[in-house]
Amino acid sequence: MVEESITELIRTQLRRLRIAAGLSQEEFGRLVHFSSSAVSAVETGVRPLDRAFLARADEVLNSGDLLVTLLRMAERDREPSWFKPWLEAERGATQLRYFNPNLIPGMLQTENYARAVLRFNDTFSEAEVERHVAARMTRQDILTREEPPQYVAVLDESVLSRTAEGLSGIMVEQIGRLIELAALPHVHIHLVPRSSGLHIGSSGPFALARSADGGWVGHLEHQLGGAVVDDEHGVAALLTKWENVRAEALPRRQTIDLMKEVQASHEPQ
Repeated sequence: MVEESITELIRTQLRRLRIAAGLSQEEFGRLVHFSSSAVSAVETGVRPLDRAFLARADEVLNSGDLLVTLLRMAERDREPSWFKPWLEAERGATQLRYFNPNLIPGMLQTENYARAVLRFNDTFSEAEVERHVAARMTRQDILTREEPPQYVAVLDESVLSRTAEGLSGIMVEQIGRLIELAALPHVHIHLVPRSSGLHIGSSGPFALARSADGGWVGHLEHQLGGAVVDDEHGVAALLTKWENVRAEALPRRQTIDLMKEVQASHEPQ
């Protein structure tokens, strides 16, 4: 598998760079704040690759972002084939539009919320859940890169209230994350209030990405996967739906105030 070959390449490069720097596992471990046994476990594949460890290793070994970049490649290879074309469109976009009446979009999710959502799929092992969480967190780098796209998300207010026993804490954290992201100048989050009732977006989620050349690509998810929409008629239909759902949503400031109210309602009394 491609993913396995990339992870093995990461371990090989890590070992090669460490030796080239004249560092023993113990010396290197002190610099990256890991024990020598932990360094050995990473290099031999006994311990899973860790983003924080590789980022620190890149810094200590003066390797630029080599190890972290290779890890991102491995994480992308874990994504299902139907999702990869959209990931490419997403990474190259200058503008991103997301509407979801059911869930927080992946790029806005906390690790704990993502983990809870992924566990809905009882065919995933715990290791598979963690791999998908890591890949989802990697996607979020788009929002914090040097030249991020304009990102606009429209959500139903009800998405923030979908809790069960033991999940209130996760939602408090998740709503806090939304409030934090909404403060960024290039991130716009809008809620469709409950009072709107049924609207054109109630039939399901969709996303749109605008490339540097001005063209739009859409994406639809369903129970068995998803599909990229790139034909003129389909894209035009999604852009029309977007304008309609955006018109139902509250302005940015009112949305933030409402998110704070909902977050407070989840707090222990």
